[in-house]
Amino acid sequence: MEGLGALLPSAQSMQLVVAFRDEAGALEVKVEVPGYPRAAVERLGEEVRKSGGTFVELWRLPKAERDALRSRTLSGGTPFAGNERTQAAQELRQHLEDLAARGPLPAASAPKTPPPSEAPPVPQAAPAESGGTPETGASEQPSPSDPPAPSSVSSGDESQRRARRFAVKLEMEFRTELDFVREHALNISNGGLFVRTAHRPPQDSVVIVDVKLPNGQRLQGEALVVHVVDEQYTGGVGLAFLSDDATFSATLDGYLASLAGEKA
Repeated sequence: MEGLGALLPSAQSMQLVVAFRDEAGALEVKVEVPGYPRAAVERLGEEVRKSGGTFVELWRLPKAERDALRSRTLSGGTPFAGNERTQAAQELRQHLEDLAARGPLPAASAPKTPPPSEAPPVPQAAPAESGGTPETGASEQPSPSDPPAPSSVSSGDESQRRARRFAVKLEMEFRTELDFVREHALNISNGGLFVRTAHRPPQDSVVIVDVKLPNGQRLQGEALVVHVVDEQYTGGVGLAFLSDDATFSATLDGYLASLAGEKA
């Protein structure tokens, strides 16, 4: 944490959130940089893993999962400015040292075996979160081989709707440092959209999007270029929404709900 400034020297601003639980500590790093410093982020993730923590790039998660992860691991956390990294590191270190001194949590008692005459219990779904691992770099998440998060995060039709990608044709604009482009988004989901365009910003760069919805509302905010399709006629860019603004989220959720209703 104290070395983040050296690791991300091009950062224009940085914010930290540190949160503590009985069995873990969690840290969220928010940083604004001109472009996405892929190599620096990979080095940071490697340091976190070496220390026994779990590293998560939140933008890679669908927004519903990202919000649920933040709620589960960072709720009630303490924010720190970028120039307060030393203080944040000291508080996190103290919490982890206290956990180490306390020792492991008591193991849960083994369930009793039912009598032979009883029907066996119905198997329960595996939990989406594995507790007990100290966090030193970022919030924890299920491993890629774990089953999807249970419906307590977002249940029933809402969960399916959030995961769906809808074919659309939406007028939109996106801006980079060099280009201002008007195009059409061809599909949209809770996590982002795909734009067919000959103007293809490099992967891991950040663009500003302004999407016009049929009801007159607009989705305006930052997005990350997560993949580039270099085909002459069908190519374009996949964009992942980065905005955590409440208005942006409510507008997107409302629009996706209307699409799900139309296609039900």
